[in-house]
Amino acid sequence: MAVSGVPALPSELELTRFPHDAREQLRAWDAADEYLLRHLDDGSDRAGLLGRVVVFGDRWGAITTSLALTGAHVTQISDSFLGQQATAANLSRNGHSQPEVVLASTAEEFAEEFPAPIDVLLLRVPKSLALLEDQLWRLRPFVGPQTRIVGTGMVTEIHTSTLQAFERILGPTRTSLAVRKARLIFCEPDPALPRPENPWPLTYQLPDDIGVAGGRPVVNFAGTFSADHLDIGTRLFLQHLPNRSDAAHIVDLGCGNGVVGLAAALTSPKAHVTFVDESYQALASARATFEATFPPGTRDAEFRAADGMDGFPPDSVDLVLNNPPFHSHQATTDATAWRMFTGSRTALRRGGELWVVGNRHLGYHLKLKRLFGNCEVVGSNPKFVVLRAVRR
Repeated sequence: MAVSGVPALPSELELTRFPHDAREQLRAWDAADEYLLRHLDDGSDRAGLLGRVVVFGDRWGAITTSLALTGAHVTQISDSFLGQQATAANLSRNGHSQPEVVLASTAEEFAEEFPAPIDVLLLRVPKSLALLEDQLWRLRPFVGPQTRIVGTGMVTEIHTSTLQAFERILGPTRTSLAVRKARLIFCEPDPALPRPENPWPLTYQLPDDIGVAGGRPVVNFAGTFSADHLDIGTRLFLQHLPNRSDAAHIVDLGCGNGVVGLAAALTSPKAHVTFVDESYQALASARATFEATFPPGTRDAEFRAADGMDGFPPDSVDLVLNNPPFHSHQATTDATAWRMFTGSRTALRRGGELWVVGNRHLGYHLKLKRLFGNCEVVGSNPKFVVLRAVRR
């Protein structure tokens, strides 16, 4: 437990990722988180921790948990449902009741959260430069001349473009020396900087040769995968989607910008379509993409932030369409895909189908055969494969 006013280092706390798996060897913090907290512990920035502290991009809640234990009033802004669940669990695990902590998503409006200038703004550099720029644009109105701004990331995550984003949007920026392959970013707010409009979200039209969704508009919020064009894996998936006009409930699992679920809704006009993702930016994109074709109130759809198929009752779904991720930040893992597959099997009715698109080298067909007892290839190209498994 941290002494009041002094941030604890991650190694001094009990921290896990979410969902917690005792067999999982990946840590819930890294050297960049530790470097930032050591900097805050050196006394130079500690006074600011008594005011309004905003933390963006805290991946599993290590920074938020440490600061909350000092008594700081912390608002965490995250694009990750899993990251927020990890934060809540880690706060509880370390004896914090959470009244001074606000867990906000990147897709929310910030006006109600920040009625006064932020005292300290801490940013864990995300993988997506677009998401960083978008959040800097949106946070800028709440940054005052006295706001302390400190970013952190691994050396491989901080590029010239990263520093240019801070310089262009907030003010003069410099970096620290590298420590254990991590680096800090220091930015001095400049209220005189010009304030052009935030370019996000972006919209493009789907090509005409991808089936029923051809020519439809796609809306992408910053940080969404393949935000300015249709990626080749999704293109292949759209060209081989099943025609399940009899389906009552379809799930676009790991929906991204929602184009797969949109195509399913067009193919199955009577189906309830649920879009599921752990990214709030992706869900905002999916909703905007869906509503660009089906105005609000004209079609039955739901948009759910969740860990895979959690919350779906057994035997409640006819069709699951899935493009599973195989990275968790810098780590390559099939844990998320396996949870998606097992959750889908539980939620599917007998005769229900799971359709998956993935890179050939990932070997998803072996997992699906093991789980469902069957799997067939319904489409492929040199890089991707579309697979179908049926719950018997």
